[in-house]
Amino acid sequence: MSIAERIKVLIVDDQVTSRLLLGDALQQLGFKQITVAGDGEQALKIMVQQPHHLVISDFNMPKMDGLGLLQGVRSNPATKKAAFIMLTAQGDRALVTKAAALGANNVLAKPFTIEKMKAAIEAVFGALK
Repeated sequence: MSIAERIKVLIVDDQVTSRLLLGDALQQLGFKQITVAGDGEQALKIMVQQPHHLVISDFNMPKMDGLGLLQGVRSNPATKKAAFIMLTAQGDRALVTKAAALGANNVLAKPFTIEKMKAAIEAVFGALK
């Protein structure tokens, strides 16, 4: 079983199309355990009930944005060790800096390629093979 097959991923984005694109890209990289949430509030509930190894979250969402979710994940003992990759718009340096300060493991700029997503995940977990 590959590393990708063992990693439980939570995709968090309020846009259905983005969730589908992210899920498809993850499946192409070999991920099998993928859960989706439409906002940070729903994602935090999922994480508390069933912690995942990796959260890939958009920044702009209703109810709770990506930074709020990141703070919630990092402040909970059951979820604080999860890897967290923040999705950002191209060139949003202020968000990148704030996400890093709050404990994001990596940032992935949208639009992304599968290769860039793979590189962002491998920077956290090592080679996915």
